[in-house]
Amino acid sequence: MKAGKDTGMSFYRKIRISLGLMGILPFLLVIYLFIQEHISLSNTLILCAALVLFSILIGFTLLRQSADQLATLAKMTAVETDKENIQPIQLHIDGELDNIAANFNTVVAQLNQARHDIQEQSIQLLKYAEDLAASYEQLQQEEQLRSHLSRYIGNDLVEHIMNSNKNVLLENQRKSLTVMFADIRSFTAISEQMAPEEVVTMLNEYFSVMVEIVFACNGMLDKFVGDQLMAVFGHMSTEKRGARDAVHAALKMQRAAQKLMHRRTEKNLPTFRIGIGINTGNTIIGNVGSENRMDYTVIGDTVNAAARLEEQAGPGEIVIGERTYTHMPKKLRVKNRRALQVKNRRQPVVCYTIENRTTPAINPKKHPASILHTAPSPA
Repeated sequence: MKAGKDTGMSFYRKIRISLGLMGILPFLLVIYLFIQEHISLSNTLILCAALVLFSILIGFTLLRQSADQLATLAKMTAVETDKENIQPIQLHIDGELDNIAANFNTVVAQLNQARHDIQEQSIQLLKYAEDLAASYEQLQQEEQLRSHLSRYIGNDLVEHIMNSNKNVLLENQRKSLTVMFADIRSFTAISEQMAPEEVVTMLNEYFSVMVEIVFACNGMLDKFVGDQLMAVFGHMSTEKRGARDAVHAALKMQRAAQKLMHRRTEKNLPTFRIGIGINTGNTIIGNVGSENRMDYTVIGDTVNAAARLEEQAGPGEIVIGERTYTHMPKKLRVKNRRALQVKNRRQPVVCYTIENRTTPAINPKKHPASILHTAPSPA
């Protein structure tokens, strides 16, 4: 039903005609007949009464018809608040009322379309909300996983694992790495004089400081073996950078251990010193273990040699292998160049002891200019 369609007599015209028939026309006819036809007064009154009655009847009929149509239109356009869709109305009415009905149908169609669009958008928003909730939950899980992983490996390796799209997060590979072992000297004798709870507290305090230094120097914590710590360097960089990072970490660990022992002395707690061995060479780094439990670790002769060098390190000393030494700044303080005969190895292991002085740590990016060289330069 289109607005403006002319169907029958308009509502406004019916009102005017009804008023004319009921009020004006009868009196005009009576006056006209009385003047022109010279009819008698009695006849005039009778005719006037008949005309008035007829006009009132016709006018009332027209008004009643319009009023019925208006009431029907009001009833049909009444909207229930709990109705999801408003249906258009179908009426056969006159003039302006028909236009009102057509306009009502147009508004109803627009409202229904708007409601339909709002419902679709609401569904889409709900999907977006679900996706956002899932994404937020995934981010929380990833952040929690990062937090857990960061307790064992450095941030670079954590990001490498998190960004890996492969089924195997870390592939097995041959790589030249630097391996460090750090061990508490006379730990057995110290622990025998302490309660088990005190031993655990001491180790946790010590390892917390050492592991933080390892991560700060781009290292990867491989494992704890009792009071011994094993770390790997160069897994995310070059051989030279890994070797320098390891020695840098070892110097910081010895200084941190001295500060830690100073605090323990002030508290009248047992103290200890650590020995560190570092070796650089070819290794196999990868996942080792069973189907139920895997360790990402380093194996090879380089690891065994690093463990032997750690055994040669006295309290507060750092012993490095020859290949590690070749990557150090030329003015590194070292002493006691030795060739150690290691079990199950034909060739001896050449090593150097880094002098235990209050020396600034080696900057892996800059060569300090104030360090003296006391050992022959490597070939």
